[in-house]
Amino acid sequence: MPKNSSQLTVLVTSASRKIPLIHVLRHAAQQIDPRARIVAGDIDPEAHARYVADEFWAMPKTQDEDLPALVEGCRSLGVGAILPTRDGELSFWARHRTTFSDAGISVIVSTPESIKRCLDKLEFAHWGLSNGYRVIPAMRPTAIEGDGPFVVKERTGAGSKGLGLNLDAVAARAHAAKLDDPIIQPFVSGPEISIDAWLSGTCAVHGLVLRWRDQVVNGESQVTTTFRDPVLEAQANALLSGLGVSGPVVAQAIVTSGGLAVIEVNPRFGGASTASIAVGLDSLLWSLLEISSPGTNLPEFNRHDGEVRQVRLPQDLIVHDPDF
Repeated sequence: MPKNSSQLTVLVTSASRKIPLIHVLRHAAQQIDPRARIVAGDIDPEAHARYVADEFWAMPKTQDEDLPALVEGCRSLGVGAILPTRDGELSFWARHRTTFSDAGISVIVSTPESIKRCLDKLEFAHWGLSNGYRVIPAMRPTAIEGDGPFVVKERTGAGSKGLGLNLDAVAARAHAAKLDDPIIQPFVSGPEISIDAWLSGTCAVHGLVLRWRDQVVNGESQVTTTFRDPVLEAQANALLSGLGVSGPVVAQAIVTSGGLAVIEVNPRFGGASTASIAVGLDSLLWSLLEISSPGTNLPEFNRHDGEVRQVRLPQDLIVHDPDF
């Protein structure tokens, strides 16, 4: 039988080890409904998120042939909202969000067109440059001109996958030959930042926070510090407003003497985006409010005056009397 449909129940997909996300999502959901429940979903039945969520679902893969099972599973769990968290599944949820909407389930995801533009690094670079935004150019290996230095990466997938940095033209071509679908970009030196933002269903930026990527491991910030810069914030706002995305997003960029040089935009909640929540970017609350109270005015973005440094650390969890 379905769970209580009047109770706010949010499914986090690809929950894996995303424990901080589950904590901040629960806090956001319980501001709307004190009885709110968080369901952690993952294809791995031993995903660590099962120990901190209110319920765990060893869910089917996000593939078209499993769509009926996914819809039925959500309905039986009483899920009213879904938060996808992995790049590789965003296209699936975007394509089928109408099907879930018809079943009374809202998916926090951008349109298929904007997701494709973001996930295809070559298309994103061409779109950005053609619209006058400050993005780093991208090309096929056959289009290399000059001696470099260059960055080589896969056209789709995680930005750190198969990454080659600061390579001359010969080394860049050799590295590209090892990848499945490579692109090459000019190497831009400078400090790297993340940009967390939330955009409404009409693709308007409601709030935005910059943070330094102080220490990066496997493409994710392990130490990150929030900061303010009106020029960089305005440049980021302009690009994101034109991109056509909605909900929580996180962008990566290099800070240069002329401002931002944007690397990519991921149309989802980022691994270290909890730091931005700590300074007032209530992206998860706004997403849930937009779903639960459509048409109402959202709380304004109240950017806190102080800054925070977030250090992502492993932490032991002791479970008493577990029901295994």
